[in-house]
Amino acid sequence: MVGLPMFRLVALAARQLLRDARSGELRVLFFALLVAVAASTAIGYFGARLNGAMQLRATEFLGADLILQGSSPARQEQIDAGNQAGLEHARVVEFASVIAADSGIQLSSVKAVDAAYPLRGELKSAAQPYGEETAGAGPASGEAWAESRLLAALNLKVGDTLDVGSKTLRLARVLTYEPDRAGNFYSLTPRVMINLQDLAATNVVQPGSRVTYRELWRGTPEQLASYQQQLESALEPNQRLRDSKDSNQQIGGALGKAERYLNMASLVAVLLAGVAVAMSASRFAARRFDASALLRCLGLSRREVMLMFCVQLALLGVLACLSGALIGWLAQLVLFQMLHGLLPAVVPAGGVLPALAGIGTGLVALAGFALPPLAALGAVPPLRVLRRDLLPVPTSTWLVYGTALLALGLIMWRLSLDLVLTFALLAGGLLAALILGGLLLLGLKSLRRLLARSTLPWRLGLGQLLRHPLAAAGQALAFGLILLAMTLIALLRGELLDNWQNQLPKDAPNYFALNILPDERDAFARHLQDAGARAAPLYPVMPGRLVDINDAPVQELVEKDSRGERAVQRDLSLTWAEHLPNGNRITAGQWWSDAQNKDLPGVSVEEGVAQSLKLKLGDRLTFNIGGSNRDAVVTSLRTVDWNNFQPNFFMIFQPGTFDDLPTTYLTSFYIAPGHDSQVVELSRAFPAATILGVEALLEQLRSILAQVTLAVEYVLLFVLAAGMAVLFSGLQATLDERIRQGALLRALGAERRLLVKARRIEFGLLGAASGVLAALGSELISFVLYRYAFDLVWAPHPWLLCLPLIGALLVGGAGVFGTRRALNASPLQVLREG
Repeated sequence: MVGLPMFRLVALAARQLLRDARSGELRVLFFALLVAVAASTAIGYFGARLNGAMQLRATEFLGADLILQGSSPARQEQIDAGNQAGLEHARVVEFASVIAADSGIQLSSVKAVDAAYPLRGELKSAAQPYGEETAGAGPASGEAWAESRLLAALNLKVGDTLDVGSKTLRLARVLTYEPDRAGNFYSLTPRVMINLQDLAATNVVQPGSRVTYRELWRGTPEQLASYQQQLESALEPNQRLRDSKDSNQQIGGALGKAERYLNMASLVAVLLAGVAVAMSASRFAARRFDASALLRCLGLSRREVMLMFCVQLALLGVLACLSGALIGWLAQLVLFQMLHGLLPAVVPAGGVLPALAGIGTGLVALAGFALPPLAALGAVPPLRVLRRDLLPVPTSTWLVYGTALLALGLIMWRLSLDLVLTFALLAGGLLAALILGGLLLLGLKSLRRLLARSTLPWRLGLGQLLRHPLAAAGQALAFGLILLAMTLIALLRGELLDNWQNQLPKDAPNYFALNILPDERDAFARHLQDAGARAAPLYPVMPGRLVDINDAPVQELVEKDSRGERAVQRDLSLTWAEHLPNGNRITAGQWWSDAQNKDLPGVSVEEGVAQSLKLKLGDRLTFNIGGSNRDAVVTSLRTVDWNNFQPNFFMIFQPGTFDDLPTTYLTSFYIAPGHDSQVVELSRAFPAATILGVEALLEQLRSILAQVTLAVEYVLLFVLAAGMAVLFSGLQATLDERIRQGALLRALGAERRLLVKARRIEFGLLGAASGVLAALGSELISFVLYRYAFDLVWAPHPWLLCLPLIGALLVGGAGVFGTRRALNASPLQVLREG
């Protein structure tokens, strides 16, 4: 058999694999790989498709995939480039204008759209105010659509006429929803939508007019990336590009945490499956020492023996990986079917990349965790056929752990896990393992004195642990790793979901009120109180632009495309307040004090903008307000909870700073659904105020958070499956020895009931020790994750004290079930084979 051809070697490996298919370690190995690949594939598909769906949903906040926005019309070559790239195109022009009707006038925001608008999302309208809304195309030429609050302010009804500049239009429908309306709430006035063909006839847009031109584009990611690259090098100073990354901050925060959670859960599942692979492969190798020695005696070289077993393992791995990829693909289909009512009508397919990545993850885990134990098979001496006590030279420890760490690094790189999560998982787990492993060894040794006074079942159970204390401590750590991983995932799942649900409470403000006149402020507040509305404070507001920082022009100090640049390119809503608003927290400096009234008024700056503008305490800021410059000094920095739907500001000034300037007020409030008549009465009582409903935006955000919630719950199933694979692979690793011990005890007269009780005691103690490890490790790792990765407030978790009992029940039950072969095997047959 010297020089066995490769195809003969593969055939021999396949035959041996079929013959050994019923062995316990191969089944556990197959299942562990199956779980690793299924988890990685399902989470990969889910992440890719969910990200694509969320990108589609996020583009609804823009009405397109990409927007070219500017204060002047786009150049023709910019439009031609998009058309040549095969992109769909729509055009929108926005401006402010006075709308005239027979009953009066009202300053409004006019939006002229063409027939292709919107490219993403749906435009909705109703035949009557607060009537049933329907989706469809925009207004035809000669028509105007207006929001119900404009109808209330001007006492209009559907069918009346109104004047937009020089053009008289018929009020055809009530505008109820625009997908791209989510924007700067403070600059919005009642909306009127007209057809773009009627824009020229209004004569409103003239040279020097304050107008926003938006070119909307839709296409494939490749088309958009190519077109965006062309545009970025040829943008005018007054133009900017907007895409889905500029969408709502609440969505970005929730999805960012969800992505971290899914990545961590995927890594935990793959790690647990990798441990199961390593333990199963170690038993696989140990049980084939005799076969390896026999093959060497029959003439196979050391290289051919190694190659044959590697081929055998590779065949098993390919079969498990393909099956796992199929199961993972089916699993994500089931999940997306469950999410059918929450997702957009079109969800990207995901392609084949997640399946290939899942298969690659499984093969890397197999190579990294299984090859080191297999390396010993090539070194089995042929003489072992006659002397069963001869063992191969152990594989180098550096090779074993180095290969496993390399595999782990490749998997982490594939999952793109950030360094904080990696450090928390590995360093926290290693530290807990070292500390608690040592305590377990000390605890086991201290149990020796209990043996003399214990009953026979306790002596048998404790004796099994004390016979190999290092192995027992290792098993306790392995079982503890399972409990720790599942506990940590469940812990984060619960508190992340609580955090997300609290992010958008049911009574979050669903209306913003703007342009409230100073002499109507108190009356407006009383009206809200009488209507039973829960309202935020009324904040004074005036527009102003930051122009200088320490006498240097701000445009020279900001970085391109930064948050600070976007903040200084437009008028900010400036306010002043005596008390720190809810959802704000001082991070540097202090709130107002009497000492700050000496030279310049103080201003508190939002921390994110301050970092982007490189501001520090004591810097002098110059604002242009109403054509004149006003100076202020930075006295504090603060964080802002942008998720609370309250009025929030980048800049808050010291009270009394702008008492000499005209101002308006704004607030937000919550009115229960079904009380629309109160909103209409409020609009009629205060016609100068603008009341903006944001319920549609809230519903979109709640829908997205619901999707993330279900995804988090679903991923936990894969971690549980991987944990069970580790549990049973650990039991399989000691099964041969247990079968021999059980056979010997039964031959000496031990009853089955006695052996079962001893098994329960042994695995119950292991499970309790594992529960202690899991409880301490979970607290340690969760502290690091909460503080540095998920930005959550950490508090002790008293319910983790139940883990020792849970571990004893779980590991005790699984241990008795997994080692039942040791109780059922025939003593005579086992002793003869021995």
